[in-house]
Amino acid sequence: MNRADPTPYWNTNVARHPGILRAVPVGCGNALDVGCGDGLLARKLAGRAERITGIDKSPRMIARARELSADDPRLTFVEGDFLTADLPDEGYDFICSVTAIHHMSFEAALVRMRELLRPGGTLVVVGLAREESPAEWATTIAAAPVVRITKTLRRAREPEGMPVAVPRMSYGQVRATALRLLPGVRYRRHVLRRYSLSWRRPGCGGP
Repeated sequence: MNRADPTPYWNTNVARHPGILRAVPVGCGNALDVGCGDGLLARKLAGRAERITGIDKSPRMIARARELSADDPRLTFVEGDFLTADLPDEGYDFICSVTAIHHMSFEAALVRMRELLRPGGTLVVVGLAREESPAEWATTIAAAPVVRITKTLRRAREPEGMPVAVPRMSYGQVRATALRLLPGVRYRRHVLRRYSLSWRRPGCGGP
């Protein structure tokens, strides 16, 4: 990152960045950030991948990402719909997406990510879902004090102009669909109202 962000921020999406960065494979060539927003995670990926592409539908977010990354030739930002954008097939060693997949068709987005991933590549999706079952509600209620205190202490805030959407799928639906589309995927639900999916595409000596 050649140009520092003038106003660093933290929120429950940024809280998942360290785990995503740890998942980047060694020697990663091309990485893709789906729903990149203002490019904060993409700029962090620049220390772990040779080339990073960020894609987002919001013209405002892409303009901000390009502004903050203008001095770094490793970073490219594409304004467009991930489901229809012209992206290279099997072109990425690492694909990530943070709280963006509920803005799209979940199944179509996962399938496209799977198709764009090179054999042996890694996919990490962090998402937001809704509570449906008693167990899901119990988990959310139990975590509520921790979430509230953490957000207050860390002065959580969102980038100005960040698009928002209400999740349509429940946590259980997300898990079931992910297991069907990505055999062997690792699903985790996190305290700060997020879930994560981690998957490695078979190939290159993998299982």
